Amino acid sequence: MKVSPIRNEQDYDNALKRMSDLLGKADRASKDEAEVLQALTEKWERANHDLPPPSPLEAIRFRMKQQGLEPRDLVPMIGPRSRVSEILKGRRSLTLDMIRALHRDLGIPLKSLVGEDEDASNAVPKLSKAAREGLAAFGIMKEREGYAAFRMRAFDGGPPSAYLRKTRTLRTNAKTDTGALEAWCAAVLLKAESIKLPKKRSAPYAEFGPTLARLSAAPNGPTLVAGALAGVGIIFVALRHLPGTYLDGAALCRSDGTPIIALTIRHDRIDNFWFTLLHEYCHACHHLNGETNAILDDLEVKSVASEDDIEQQADTFAQNALLPQSLSAKLVDPELTPEDIEAIAEQAGVHPAIVAGRWQREHADYRRFSKMLGRGEVSALLFIENDD
Repeated sequence: MKVSPIRNEQDYDNALKRMSDLLGKADRASKDEAEVLQALTEKWERANHDLPPPSPLEAIRFRMKQQGLEPRDLVPMIGPRSRVSEILKGRRSLTLDMIRALHRDLGIPLKSLVGEDEDASNAVPKLSKAAREGLAAFGIMKEREGYAAFRMRAFDGGPPSAYLRKTRTLRTNAKTDTGALEAWCAAVLLKAESIKLPKKRSAPYAEFGPTLARLSAAPNGPTLVAGALAGVGIIFVALRHLPGTYLDGAALCRSDGTPIIALTIRHDRIDNFWFTLLHEYCHACHHLNGETNAILDDLEVKSVASEDDIEQQADTFAQNALLPQSLSAKLVDPELTPEDIEAIAEQAGVHPAIVAGRWQREHADYRRFSKMLGRGEVSALLFIENDD
């Protein structure tokens, strides 16, 4: 292992590339080299790249740069040029009328303009080494972009807490690393920004659920999901989970309000993929709104109807879309054979893994039919391009 200090941007780029090459290698030498490179790149980023949490003034300047505005363009929102100058120099605070005008005319989040950045929850979180490596492997961060800048870009110049406070997280693991969770959401939002939907599309509707489920019967079913969801106005993103997030999937809103379904394929099985997909589809249809712009799910966490009715609704929706009640009733038989599983799947028009997984859960027997679940097949289809 030969590692040199990072003295310039070229050294930094080379270190990032080498770290990417080392990802996934299990030998001691590779792990040691990656750990040293991680420490060096973090030190360089802290000194050269990271930005402080955005203030109201920084949010205004970010939007001005983004839209190519001059100080004179703020006169209709703030008042005379002398007042604009005082605001931009930090000598004067924003009034309520200014905040309303800047939000209305420039689309700057209200939470940014009222000084939410002073909240400690908006401080740039320290990502774990594993989370930083995972985030770098996504290939979504710009060249020489530090995490603080990446974070600001993902949340449209405003503080992440303004977005995440409108997030349902009742079905997340108590051990969740909130910094890694925020980073994953940021990566999903930025990846979704580059995806264009067809002009001719419908709005999401519940009756589309069974149609989506029947795509599972195709050998390449997971690869058909993005196109199918685009037809009903939903963006699909498959993005590996970051360590510490404990996520299966999420339903989120893009900055323009477009719904996003994002799956991590954390449990790489065909049955889990389709259940999670239909669960999040229900959220996208019924539960994303002005009050909730993100719903994050660890489906290993049991949902209690009295506490979280939308999760119960999404579970039931996914079950019925994948397997009608008339067919699911056949799963009460504890003596079903693989041939029986395949016959029920054929009647439902879905992949046998879905029926096998459902039988396992209902009988709490996870050994029987385990070879029918399609382990490893989903990631092989969805992540092959990234892995290459």
